Amino acid sequence: MDAFTAGILQRIRSTQSDLHAARESGDDFLVDVEQAELEDLRRIAADHGVDVDRISRGVSASPC
Repeated sequence: MDAFTAGILQRIRSTQSDLHAARESGDDFLVDVEQAELEDLRRIAADHGVDVDRISRGVSASPC
């Protein structure tokens, strides 16, 4: 796994955690912010050929 893929996956995991915490605390504004960030990160990953869902299932994907 290259540095870009590792970095984007780490940011996605961190944002997912932040999104979960925002939902738990009932902060609707922060939920919206974190959800938008997560969507942006997933789009960036897809634009660079990183299949986030495939990698999280343990199947290797090669970025562009």
